Amino acid sequence: MAKLNVNPTRMALSNLKGRLVTAKRGHKLLKDKQDELMRRFIEMIRKNKKLRLEVEEELSNSFKSFLLASAVMSPEFLEQAVAFPKEQVSVAIETKNVMSVNIPKMKFDRTESSGAIFPYGYAQTSSELDDAILELHSVMDKLLELAEVEKACQLMADEIEKTRRRVNALEYRTIPDLEETIKFIRMKLDENERATITRLMKVKDIIANQA
Repeated sequence: MAKLNVNPTRMALSNLKGRLVTAKRGHKLLKDKQDELMRRFIEMIRKNKKLRLEVEEELSNSFKSFLLASAVMSPEFLEQAVAFPKEQVSVAIETKNVMSVNIPKMKFDRTESSGAIFPYGYAQTSSELDDAILELHSVMDKLLELAEVEKACQLMADEIEKTRRRVNALEYRTIPDLEETIKFIRMKLDENERATITRLMKVKDIIANQA
């Protein structure tokens, strides 16, 4: 605790009391915000873990199918088969405000040149390649959701850290300093008041003795 450098006057005391009320109210609001952020952050972490396991499993299955396809197809023909995709994909990103944190909301904008997702004919390709393309296509939405959740976790972790620092600054520095200064000013004012009363009593005694 450190006493603030202010003049020990009633005006300063009144101002400091107002600042102390505001600081305590701000501390409570920030503490509530921190608790809610932590609750939502834990929910996000659990969701992230679940999604990551699902995505890793589905990607693993897709890669296995690609390996099987590469075992029965020549590398040149496999590369040629997937060289010209029929689908164009872009990502649309919006933001959603959650407890003062701008969380990204992402979705795919898909443009297909035809109804099929396969960029090749079926005559000279294996069924394993079809499986790999289908599995990879189906996991893409979850993969984007995983990226969204991980970014949200990162942003929320940063906001929790900022809020924690503000809460600690108010709790361990600002509020104790204000309370210490208010206590000092009250002591000074009481001391001045007692000195004034003592002087008045002496003046009264002098006047009474001269009468």
